[in-house]
Amino acid sequence: MIYIDNRQNKIEVTSELINVIKEVIEYTLQEEKLFIDNEVSVILIDNEEIKKINLKQRGIDKITDVLSFPMLYYPKNKVFKDVYVNYKFGESDLYDNKLVIGDVALSVERSKEQSEEYGHSFTRECAYLTVHSILHLLGYDHMEETQKSIMRKREEEILNNFNISR
Repeated sequence: MIYIDNRQNKIEVTSELINVIKEVIEYTLQEEKLFIDNEVSVILIDNEEIKKINLKQRGIDKITDVLSFPMLYYPKNKVFKDVYVNYKFGESDLYDNKLVIGDVALSVERSKEQSEEYGHSFTRECAYLTVHSILHLLGYDHMEETQKSIMRKREEEILNNFNISR
């Protein structure tokens, strides 16, 4: 189950954009071998709101494009398909018979700015940030150069396979 809640009114969010976000999430989860019923929540917000969340959750007082809040634990340098692909989730792991993967906060205002800055479509930027964030929910990171390289490669593979490219 994918929940998307548009909590801003600065940038138009069309049903087509919502569908792309949902499709990208579903495709990314499938590509990353997550076949159990699951739940992901996405809030679409503006720059002011994401700045507040960034400060409260990370102690960073600045606007960012997307924030991810994973609900699963991953050992260092491991991702969902390394840890959980054959794991038998029990009732205590599930909420309403679904595995809660995590939450995403996406600034559509920042997405619009970045799409113009990078010279590609707003839809492409939102799709990229969605894939990026879902990969974070699945244990990927980019704090170290090796991890960053793996994550960037995976992002581009998923977007290219989804026919969303630069």
